[in-house]
Amino acid sequence: MMPSVSSFMKKPHGSGHGMKRLGAGMLLCACVLALTACHGSKDTKSFSVPETFDESDNITVTFWAKNDTNKNQTAVYERAANEFEKLYPNVDVNIRLYTDYGKIYNDVITNISTNTTPNVCITYPDHIATYLQSEDSVVALDELMSDPVYGLGGSEVRFDSPKQEEIIPKFLEECSFAGHYYALPYMRSTEACYVNRDFVEKLGYTLPDVMTWDFIWEVSEAATAKDADGNYIVNGQKTMIPFIYKSTDNMMISMLKQLDAGYSTDMGEINIFNDTTAGILKEIASHGKTGAFSTFKISSYPANFLNAGQCIFAIDSTAGSTWMGAGAPLSDIAEENKVEFETVVLPIPQYDTSDPKMISQGPSICIFNKEDPQEVLASWLFAQFLLTNDIQIGYAETEGYVPVTSKARETEEYREYLSLSGTDDLHYKTKIDATKLLLDNTDYTFVTPVFNGSASLRDAAGALIENVVKKVRRKGTVDDAYIEELYADIRGLYRLDRISGTGINGAADLGPLPAQSVALLATIVVAWICIGVAAFFKYLKKR
Repeated sequence: MMPSVSSFMKKPHGSGHGMKRLGAGMLLCACVLALTACHGSKDTKSFSVPETFDESDNITVTFWAKNDTNKNQTAVYERAANEFEKLYPNVDVNIRLYTDYGKIYNDVITNISTNTTPNVCITYPDHIATYLQSEDSVVALDELMSDPVYGLGGSEVRFDSPKQEEIIPKFLEECSFAGHYYALPYMRSTEACYVNRDFVEKLGYTLPDVMTWDFIWEVSEAATAKDADGNYIVNGQKTMIPFIYKSTDNMMISMLKQLDAGYSTDMGEINIFNDTTAGILKEIASHGKTGAFSTFKISSYPANFLNAGQCIFAIDSTAGSTWMGAGAPLSDIAEENKVEFETVVLPIPQYDTSDPKMISQGPSICIFNKEDPQEVLASWLFAQFLLTNDIQIGYAETEGYVPVTSKARETEEYREYLSLSGTDDLHYKTKIDATKLLLDNTDYTFVTPVFNGSASLRDAAGALIENVVKKVRRKGTVDDAYIEELYADIRGLYRLDRISGTGINGAADLGPLPAQSVALLATIVVAWICIGVAAFFKYLKKR
């Protein structure tokens, strides 16, 4: 057995430079062996559930949440914290509110490096995939979920926790990747098309139950017609953007999914840069050129144009339904700019109406690992508390979200909430219609693969659309040559070539070092060993 470096370091004084060389050689050898054996691997420290929750230990649980500046949402979070603290008096819940998921993501990344992450965080699986690049950062929830004492529906949980089977399976599955559950679903939404039916019928069209892309493009082009004074005929105003899409990320992803075209694989192989994508981009560019289509990043919020009678089709999240349509409780435009019209909530346009596909979205909850397992357990209990009926229903009522548990959905309270559609602002008809849209179509929703870099790919998907629309608005041409150039630019800007095929842990799938690298390192090791052996014998002769 080869002696360790430390055993040689214990030799008497006078061992000289030969011993230092030998020690260095052995150290380098150990390093090379570690490189060749462990290249691309990453060990994850497992978390074990404590046998009991220590109530003598004062614990602070920091919760980072998003609330869209909605005071009703803030009130739900505060109620959750206060009620949880009454059940567990030794736990203090501190809430930090954000208005943007991206800011939460950036702050988590920053705080991971200083080991100052929150305990519980509203997040998305794409973001968690990046957090997991820092070893031991996010807690795998499998053991916690199934623990008979403190798990979902556990015997010692002090509130009516849902059992695992009472979480909507499709939503729970969205939180599973890389072989573990890394989150719990908190709320779910999808996208909806909010339509001004009056304008559609004024243009001579009948609104179907599910629109096709051909239909929405045709009506949008018809709405670009102007009179002799330069006013749009359909609304009599100087401004009209017939079709506005809030999230171009989701637009591109949904179109590709509907066409069963390339986007990415579960292992992180990126294949969005294909002929189908090119065809979609040319189609979108043609309608951007005429002014029939625009995006949130280019023009602003779809709701503002819709509510002012300056848009016919506004695609946004069902969670944003309280901003959408005539009479919207949270409308951001001046009262004198609002117009009256019949607002209809429909699924997003489809290529095949017999096989609809719409994206599943909405926040989930993850827990960050800490040195104290009691702190992690307290965080887990609070995360569970966010799935109780009162919190789920209370938050869902603030916007067009749906509860993620069948337990909450089946309550008399929630059923009554849905039945009172149109009676007041709490039961704003468009919001209830948007909620029912997801409740009725959950089986048709989908999510994209999660891996390290999937968040960047999502951004890139939207950037493709934003770029072609900007190009034609500047009188440019979107042809094959431009698209090839655009593909190259987007690959570089979002570093997609670096992340393609890296899987959930990035370097975890790199495999063994190349043979040439191993040979080079082995040669260096042999040279150092020879130097060390020669020095050792020289040392023995001197003795």
